[in-house]
Amino acid sequence: MRQELMLDQATLYQLKIFYTVVKFGSFTRAGQELFLSQPAVCMQVKKLAQVLGLSLFDKLGKNISPSIAGQELIATCDKIFNTMDKFEDKLADLQTLKQGTLRLSGLTTAKYIIPLTLGEFSQRYPDIDVSLKLANHSGIAERMMKNLDDLYIVSEIPKFIDVESFPFFRDELVVVACSRHPLAREKKISIHQLANEAFIMREIGSLTRNQVQNILLKYDVKVRVKMESNNDEMIKSFVADGLGISVLPRQCIISNPDNELTILNVEHFPIWRQWYMVYPAKKHLSALAKTYLQYLLEISVGCSEVEMSNCRLISNYTVHSYNYCIAA
Repeated sequence: MRQELMLDQATLYQLKIFYTVVKFGSFTRAGQELFLSQPAVCMQVKKLAQVLGLSLFDKLGKNISPSIAGQELIATCDKIFNTMDKFEDKLADLQTLKQGTLRLSGLTTAKYIIPLTLGEFSQRYPDIDVSLKLANHSGIAERMMKNLDDLYIVSEIPKFIDVESFPFFRDELVVVACSRHPLAREKKISIHQLANEAFIMREIGSLTRNQVQNILLKYDVKVRVKMESNNDEMIKSFVADGLGISVLPRQCIISNPDNELTILNVEHFPIWRQWYMVYPAKKHLSALAKTYLQYLLEISVGCSEVEMSNCRLISNYTVHSYNYCIAA
């Protein structure tokens, strides 16, 4: 009890000065570090010793070393300053939740689902800005290796780096054609009817293209790739103009409903695709990123693709900083 009372009378300022003297092994060096004169450092350490009623240093010639009491006080200072550092970090995190920028990076096709996850979050934290970078698979890999963003939205867990991954959404890849296409009049279409059809594909290396080619290869269906593009909106325009058929995310179609496109009921389609929120395993997430991730997992539990597409999350939200980054 007596020791606690004595420590109550010691100030954090005095403890910091004492701690710095021990760290540098010199009153003069401590003064330089703290922008104090050497006499001022000595005076504060002396006052601290008087409060505690113990000598804090042993003098050995021109050198000083902590006494037994000084060593005990160092251990106490370690705990105090470590606790203070954690407290300051928490304060900074709380401030970040009030305002700041959440940096997201996702595959280009993620642009149809990301707005679904941000509506209510933006209402809870109206002063938070969101920077969204879109890229293809190689572009996301590059951004992740450079640690440029808080979180990454992908449809395949990366194998080039250890990550923490959280599944949060499933969507469908559907076969799409111009409403005037002959297949648009058929209710059930065999996958083999796609053979020799003019196809508009995503670019080589696209995960969407890989998934489509895998299912075509599985059933030995050969299609004619007439055009390629890394932009789903452009592919939609080509399909609407009757230049070919394609496979696109359902969300891409229902986000802009019109009568020019129709989803074909093709055997073995749709292809279900799982989306993940990931970040490097050793990455320290900011409080803002942790809060968004927790929110995302909460709203995705038991929420199907249809439910998410119709839920109120998509309303009343605008991404404050919406940047496209289409990597080669």
